[in-house]
Amino acid sequence: MELNIADSDYRTKMTVLEALHQVADPELGINIVDLGLVYNVVVNEPQKEIIVEMTLSTPSCPLGNFITSHATIATENALPGYHATVNLVWEPKWSADFISAQGKAELGW
Repeated sequence: MELNIADSDYRTKMTVLEALHQVADPELGINIVDLGLVYNVVVNEPQKEIIVEMTLSTPSCPLGNFITSHATIATENALPGYHATVNLVWEPKWSADFISAQGKAELGW
């Protein structure tokens, strides 16, 4: 996910992404941002709501609930007073091409 510095919610979105860097895929030990699982962060400032749109490596991922729960907790801890919702999306379909250079380095690629 790339952010635009001109976005009025840039700082809030950066805070969310920094928090999501602390959420690791338990099987790989790599954070969900560097794995390319986080597609978008939407800030609804009037409602104090953060919506994280993300995917999993496969729809049948057995640890999906674990990962999304931790993403919710990390987001809410980073932004006290906000409510976080994590929505799983399946388009675009995730592929290893979405993994960041840092993630690839951690995987030894």
